[in-house]
Amino acid sequence: MSFPVIDTHQHIWDPSRASYDWLGPELAPIDRAFTFDEVLPELRAAGVDFTVQVQSGDTTEDTELMRESAARHPEVAGVVGYAPIDRPAECARVIESWAGDPLMVGVRTLIHNQPDPDWLLQPEVGEGLALLAEAGLTFDVVAVLPRHLEIVPLIAQAHPGLKLVIDHLAKPPIGLEDREPWWSLIAEAAAHPNVHAKVSGLYSPAEESSAATAELLRPFVDRALEVFGVERLMYGGDWPISVLSGGYTRVWSSLQPLFDALSPVEREQILGRTAARFYGLSPERLGQNTP
Repeated sequence: MSFPVIDTHQHIWDPSRASYDWLGPELAPIDRAFTFDEVLPELRAAGVDFTVQVQSGDTTEDTELMRESAARHPEVAGVVGYAPIDRPAECARVIESWAGDPLMVGVRTLIHNQPDPDWLLQPEVGEGLALLAEAGLTFDVVAVLPRHLEIVPLIAQAHPGLKLVIDHLAKPPIGLEDREPWWSLIAEAAAHPNVHAKVSGLYSPAEESSAATAELLRPFVDRALEVFGVERLMYGGDWPISVLSGGYTRVWSSLQPLFDALSPVEREQILGRTAARFYGLSPERLGQNTP
């Protein structure tokens, strides 16, 4: 039996239960509650077996929403929740509250919403990141500015025991002529062995309302394969943000030709094994061993 397919970047949210400051009328198609039940048919149609649910708001309530979803749905293999890494004492308490829950695998915070792009370099944040490493938790980096990507090597070097993953390949300039500074910066980040990346959320800045085609994505995915290798790359569907670009099936279809061009062993890595290894997903949850 082949290794299960894992979508490492899937959200749920409910504005009636948690605060999402970034969500509003300007994002009308997704300005409502989304549950796992809604995306499950599309996951099954795409051949996706499991997901990792990733935080959408910097609140405890958002994390609890995902934990409840994971408890109800065996297809959720892990949860990346929120912890206040800029407040180490409080962060330690949050981490302690997750102790014994194998589904709590990592932390993310919406650093791209912080006015200071150097937010991750604060000493207090460094203490919080050290706590994550000590607890065996991963950290998802939301890098949307070149400066965010410049900081990744600094964090990786300061915390060699912390497993980092760059969400959405740090938003490469898809559809634009100039590929710098992303082209160089992604290689500098990949030079650190504790840095990984997600092939997820790849929409064209030149045409935000539609999913990028496989041909538009190809040079950037190829670059990621070149600098990270399949052993440090993982797939993410970015639902329901993907609703803004045609929905899960459309986004999956744009990436599928690129995955199909890989060897079976490589495809298995990027679509499952890397995720299981990086997040430390439970073999029992996945239904098999994960060497």
